[in-house]
Amino acid sequence: MPSAPLDTRYQIETPEGIDLPLRPAGLVPRVLAFAFDLGVRGVIMGVLLVPLALLGNVGIGLGALLLFLISWWYMVLFEVLNQGCSPGKQVMGLRVVQDDGTPIGWSASLVRNLLRFVDMLPFGYCLGVISCLQHPHFKRLGDLAAGTLVIYREQPLVRPQIPQATALRLPFALDLSEQRAILGFAERQGELSTERVHELASILAAPLQVSPARAAEQLNGVARGLLGPT
Repeated sequence: MPSAPLDTRYQIETPEGIDLPLRPAGLVPRVLAFAFDLGVRGVIMGVLLVPLALLGNVGIGLGALLLFLISWWYMVLFEVLNQGCSPGKQVMGLRVVQDDGTPIGWSASLVRNLLRFVDMLPFGYCLGVISCLQHPHFKRLGDLAAGTLVIYREQPLVRPQIPQATALRLPFALDLSEQRAILGFAERQGELSTERVHELASILAAPLQVSPARAAEQLNGVARGLLGPT
C-alpha cells in the first residue's frame, strides 16, 4: 500500500465527536518563520545591548542574562501567550498546537524549544531538517518529544454580502436547489456585469413566478427572506 503524501490534512476528532482537519506546515514556511524570528531577536538584542555596553562589567553581566532570556524564552512566551504564534509564525500564517488540536501549554512549549539544540546537531539544523522531511506531518525532534504540531492558521470564512432589499416571501415553498440558486445569484452579483445579472435574473424569474421587469430586485428580496434576520 503506497504511503500517504506528506502535505496532507491532519485529521483529529474532538471530544464532542467532531472531525477537525488541520493542515501541517511544511519545511519552507517554517524555515522562513524561524528566520524572521531570528531577525527580530537580533534587532531586540542590538537595541538593548548598546546602552548596556556603557555600564562596564555590570552591563556585560546584564547582557549575558538578556541573551539567555531572549534566546530561550522568546519563542515560549509568544507560543503560549499568543495562541501558538511567534511573530515569524504570525507573518507566515502558522501556529503551533498540541497533537489533539488544543492550544500549546507551558511544558510542551518548553520541551519543543529546549530541544532545538538537538535539532541543530551536528550543524545547521541538520537533524531537524531530516526529521521534518521524513515525518508525514513535518515534525522536528522537538515536536515529537513535546507532542506538538505546526499548522497553517485557518482563515475565518466571510460570507458574501447580498444587496440590500426588503425581505420577500413567495406564496409557495422552494426546494433546496431553488434556494441555493437564489442565494448564489444574490451573493455573486458583485462579481457580474449588469447585463449578466439581468440575464440570470430573467432565467430565474419564470419558474419562481417573479416579475421579469423587477426580477433582480425581487430575487434579492427572496434571498433576504431565506436568510432571515442577520
